[in-house]
Amino acid sequence: MTPTDTGNAYNQITHLWEREAFDRTNAIAVHQRAIRLVTHKKLALDIGCGCTGRLIELMIQSGFTPQGIDISEKMLQLAKLKHPQISFFHDDICQWQPPCQYDFISAWDSIWHVPLAQQEALIIKLMSMLNAGGVLIFSAGGLENPQEHTDDAMGVTVYYSTLGFKKYLALIQNNNGTCHYMHNEIHSYFIIEKH
Repeated sequence: MTPTDTGNAYNQITHLWEREAFDRTNAIAVHQRAIRLVTHKKLALDIGCGCTGRLIELMIQSGFTPQGIDISEKMLQLAKLKHPQISFFHDDICQWQPPCQYDFISAWDSIWHVPLAQQEALIIKLMSMLNAGGVLIFSAGGLENPQEHTDDAMGVTVYYSTLGFKKYLALIQNNNGTCHYMHNEIHSYFIIEKH
């Protein structure tokens, strides 16, 4: 599946995040932990921002001016209704040219949809988009080695991939990053500070 295919799939299931039952506290605590590491709270980016606005709101409350990017047009339409003052970009993060550098970047439940062959270059790109002292948080599949698969548990076929936590840690270290925290179970997440 291409990123465009993923965007089209998410266009069909946006309602899943609009339900009352959706846990809007999901990932908030780990983001608060990551934000505490950020020295300069100016610009932030939410990659795969989706439609709930929960991470955008947390960024605002924490003193950032956030931006959002998503491959799903429908997700972004809803995001813009909730936060009309925020700059949102409809694009593939791998192809997108950022307009600035960031102090905080979140890629929560998003880059695991990036084709496996493009993930290494994306991690390097995300590290290059951070200011010195900036923090990146991202989630990934909790596997030791690279893997990719598709799944239709949400009602549409969606692609997932991971480089595996060993490769992510090596990329972080080789690109001026320090991993302050890694959680590894079914899903992994990483909190990284750029030197």
